[in-house]
Amino acid sequence: MSMLPEPFSGWLARRGWELHPHQRQMLARAQDKALLLVAPTGGGKTLAGFLPSLLELAAGARDGLHTLYVSPLKALAADIRRNLSVPVAEMGLAVRIEDRTGDTSAGRKRAQRVDPPHILLTTPESLALLLSYPEAPQLFGTLSRVIVDEAHALAESKRGDQLVLALARLERLAPGLRRVALSATVEDPRALAQWLAPEGLPCAVLQADPGPAPDIAMLETALPPPWAGGGGRHAIPEILDAIRRHRTTLIFHNTRAQAEIFFHHLWLANDDDLPIAIHHGSMAREARARVEAAMVEGKLRAVVCTGTLDLGIDWGDVDLVVQVGAPKNVKRLVQRIGRANHRYNAPSKALLVPANRFEVVECVAALEAVRARALDGAPRGNGPRDVLCQHILITAAAGPFDADALYEEVRGAGGYRDLSRADFDACLDFVATGGYALRAYDRWQRLKRRPDGLWELRDPRTAARIRMNIGTIQDSDMVKVRLRGRGRPLGEVEEAFAATLTPGDTFLIGGRVVRHEAMREMTVEVSPTAAQRPKVAVYSGTKFATSTQLMDRILALLARESWPELPCHTAEWLALQRQVSRMPARGEILVETFAHDGRPHACVWGFAGRSAMQTLGLLLTRRMETAGLGPLGFVASDYAVMIWSVDPVTEPAPLFDASGLRAEFEDWLQGNAVMKRTFRCAAIIAGLIERNAPSGRRSARQAAFSSDIIYDTLRRFDPDHVLMRITREEAMKGLVDFVRIEEMLMRTGGRIVHVACERVPPLAAPLLLEAGRVPIDGAGAERLLAAEAERLMQAAGLADVGAGSS
Repeated sequence: MSMLPEPFSGWLARRGWELHPHQRQMLARAQDKALLLVAPTGGGKTLAGFLPSLLELAAGARDGLHTLYVSPLKALAADIRRNLSVPVAEMGLAVRIEDRTGDTSAGRKRAQRVDPPHILLTTPESLALLLSYPEAPQLFGTLSRVIVDEAHALAESKRGDQLVLALARLERLAPGLRRVALSATVEDPRALAQWLAPEGLPCAVLQADPGPAPDIAMLETALPPPWAGGGGRHAIPEILDAIRRHRTTLIFHNTRAQAEIFFHHLWLANDDDLPIAIHHGSMAREARARVEAAMVEGKLRAVVCTGTLDLGIDWGDVDLVVQVGAPKNVKRLVQRIGRANHRYNAPSKALLVPANRFEVVECVAALEAVRARALDGAPRGNGPRDVLCQHILITAAAGPFDADALYEEVRGAGGYRDLSRADFDACLDFVATGGYALRAYDRWQRLKRRPDGLWELRDPRTAARIRMNIGTIQDSDMVKVRLRGRGRPLGEVEEAFAATLTPGDTFLIGGRVVRHEAMREMTVEVSPTAAQRPKVAVYSGTKFATSTQLMDRILALLARESWPELPCHTAEWLALQRQVSRMPARGEILVETFAHDGRPHACVWGFAGRSAMQTLGLLLTRRMETAGLGPLGFVASDYAVMIWSVDPVTEPAPLFDASGLRAEFEDWLQGNAVMKRTFRCAAIIAGLIERNAPSGRRSARQAAFSSDIIYDTLRRFDPDHVLMRITREEAMKGLVDFVRIEEMLMRTGGRIVHVACERVPPLAAPLLLEAGRVPIDGAGAERLLAAEAERLMQAAGLADVGAGSS
């Protein structure tokens, strides 16, 4: 289609716009069954995705839902609705556009099921909810196109698995449905296209011109980064100066905790009273909305933020992005950089601020990857079965279904193409009866098979409870925070954090210091305070693990003869490491042993990411305990684990013997809190544990109590239960990341290099300052207590008293 018809051509002409080549390609291939467009931020992906729909709707009036847009963020759906409504109104098109998310009113949701708009903008969770209603066949029967935005972000999580199952269901309800995926940062477009496309059909990949390279550099600071820790406080003067020199700056942090602490100190240093705000997912929705509105109106000079602003929301005139802390993932960094100069022909401008000395190395490695346009990512595995269990429940809530037909439908979805019939039947049996050990309980008898062979809900009232618990997002268990007496919400904090508070404690939320007054009905009541040093810093936040590809770049950088690209203080530090010990290398595991503070220490350099190195610390200390070395504790980072003990490690190689390592790990894992937590997450997604009920939301403590009882029951009486199998699989690749330990052993071929150092090696020194030390309560601690008791008795002259008595 070389020329657009009126009113489209006139509307573009009035703005002086011309379609980009990739937008024309999307129009030319509008009838393709599946398309993936990879285009840089600001490249007009949204217009490319919606233009074919608008042309079809303008060509002939029609009723019913035509196009469904799915985004990972509620705010993104609302933003697209606002942006799309402007050209539709200016061209006078009779096209209704609405969004449907958790923020949509109940009345509007009911109306949409009866009288849907032409274009509906939603999220994976809201789509799953729509598919759970009996009206789903009528609602989606007219559907022509589905647009999946930020497809790469969805494909990396269980939300993406829920989405592809929903797409398979839509394929059944609307034969001939066309799928379009949009993304800016894709490391493997072919794999993403295969994930999106229906079974047996190709998905064309359209790649736009990537545009100019980003203007990205590491921020030079008067003070060098600290040896350990994070937060970037040392760079606040230079960041404030950068804010003054730009219109709007986004300052990204990897966790909400870091964002809160940094904003607090940035505000204290803001002598010019620059309008600066904070934005993250634990703030109240009203507070986030105020920040977003101020950004759109150009009233803010800077926003301290987290992943809530990662994706394609175009708010305000942002001309600088600052990433505080190592990005941990090149793809995430590229996504964040794209928020600056949100235009196709303008380079994005960004500054990296390493939070500690080793992050200087990681930031330089990330910069080199961005300049080489080398993205990272993990292979997409098989679809998780806890999500499948939930999908079966959703299908049952919509009406009777045939198991054979549903199995074939599911096998047309993304990672479920290799799903065996035995695994499907196990999920169906669990959903219907609870499985062998639970089938005696009526509460888990949810489905029955009719005489005609169809499956249906045993009690139709169960459908409402299913709908209340749809979703795969496993947030930390949160409680509300409100100002006492005013009732105004400030946001949320973790329930576990709230339990540690006593009246008078101060903490940070939404960038302000508040004083804890009381805990009432799962709500933390607080009051304003003038205190500038909160007694409790802030609630915890999730830490990212550095990607495998970025680790490879870090190891390659360390292997260089010299480091002119690094600041002098860091280059000198690395050079000293070579003199005192040796540099970690990709093909080996370096073990440095040394004495510090009167204790033997061993530092293991594995470069496998924080979760995997933490797990390696647990495994190594177990083996050290067996060997009688008396491990006392360990601390882990993304790159290494340091262990201190009563006796020194003299022969480290046996500690890394791969034979039996997985069996040892699984044996340790069975009774561990990690396993129970993983089981609880899977049980909630699969529908075994309800967090929401007509009587209200169950607390984390109630959910944990129920799931722990069920876990112990299944472990004893039905260890091969489908949820137990799911839990083992999830645990191995989730919180403990055992897969990366195995990858580390394969990468190094089990080659252990031991360096016995006469003093603390330079690279290991920062680990002595690292937070998060894990004590080991074993024979080593008992030996220390016995030795201390003996020393005290000798000092008191009592060592020989009673020695000969019986």
